[in-house]
Amino acid sequence: MAWIQLQSAEQLNEIKQQQGYSLIFKHSTRCSISMMAKRRFELDWEDLPQDMPLYFLDLIQHRDISSQVAQLFHVHHESPQLLLIKDGECVLDQSHGAISVEETLSEIN
Repeated sequence: MAWIQLQSAEQLNEIKQQQGYSLIFKHSTRCSISMMAKRRFELDWEDLPQDMPLYFLDLIQHRDISSQVAQLFHVHHESPQLLLIKDGECVLDQSHGAISVEETLSEIN
């Protein structure tokens, strides 16, 4: 699996319009907790559906996009944060130590 870099408002609009599931991982490259959450998530991400887009948002480089994510999907900004999007709506919002592939899968299945 590979991350898709989330770098524009146009990409956010595409995610909002997509049918099915998408995932957004908001990550601070300056935060050790965020790095640990990302590593732990990547250990199990092969269990996720292979056709599900996985978007990676670098909060340091794209603070404006992070703010748009919060507004567009009606979530409180946190870092690290994982959002599971289904048919344009956020159906799961995880942050910090609660980020897990297992819980994400339980929402999908």
